[in-house]
Amino acid sequence: MGYGQHQSFYLRDRWLNKAINHLRQDNRFFYDKEAFEKMGLGKNMVQSLRYWVVATGVVEEVFNEERKKVHLITKIGELVYKYDKFVKFQDTASILHYHLCRQKEPSTAWYWFFNVLNETVITKENLSMKFTTWVRDCEIKSFSNNSLKKDIDCLVKLYTAGQSNIDPEEVIQSPLSKLTIIEDKKGIIYKRNLSISKIGLTALMYVLLEYKSLNNIETVSVDELVTEYGLWGRIYNMNRSTVVTALNQLTLHPIYPIHFTRTNNLDLIRIPNIEPLEFLKTEYIRKVEVLT
Repeated sequence: MGYGQHQSFYLRDRWLNKAINHLRQDNRFFYDKEAFEKMGLGKNMVQSLRYWVVATGVVEEVFNEERKKVHLITKIGELVYKYDKFVKFQDTASILHYHLCRQKEPSTAWYWFFNVLNETVITKENLSMKFTTWVRDCEIKSFSNNSLKKDIDCLVKLYTAGQSNIDPEEVIQSPLSKLTIIEDKKGIIYKRNLSISKIGLTALMYVLLEYKSLNNIETVSVDELVTEYGLWGRIYNMNRSTVVTALNQLTLHPIYPIHFTRTNNLDLIRIPNIEPLEFLKTEYIRKVEVLT
């Protein structure tokens, strides 16, 4: 599992675009000694950005033929860069959030907070304690309690930066703050139920298609959507009523409608046969056409 790799810096607006710009020219850019000067960021911020591009799924870290680490832009990274490089669409923010939370590595705190933790109101102190207890129960290697606390602090800031003008350090927003899924009121953390409009139907369908692809399935139940790790109820903190409303709306998709069966207590959803990234590309093209 992964802890503290963000150097205590939450993801800032336009950072992803900056990184992809440079990685398109040099896939070993993050190992360039002058990278921080070229980006106009501090050295620790550059290290933080190296973590964030991988954690959000827009870049993958692999070894080249010379056994040197390189950073390759993923297909979803190319789509985001082409159609929404500044993360203006709610759907893009929701998809980046999904990639952060869907698996234990490299963003263990995010995976735990959105999938494992059931509490929706908790003090930041208790949040850190619960996370530390969970890691202690699950982790076989040694870890630093301080790193875990920094993970929780960074997680909260990622979604709340810019919500308050009290702290000048947090004036710069994160591209994920627009989700408003977390609220920090004087050290009490609230995990908010997200509305469909805050997430976006495109993002919800993308997560469905990803789940289908990863698990080699054709159907999913409402109960699974609400309770399974990596699905709507957990990742976006959606309640059952909102999940059902979103499903009804997705049956009306003009090209790739889902089939939602609600007979004999089945509540089954048949997922369309379209690759997640192909669907996402189609949706981005439609969104851009609307704006032009």
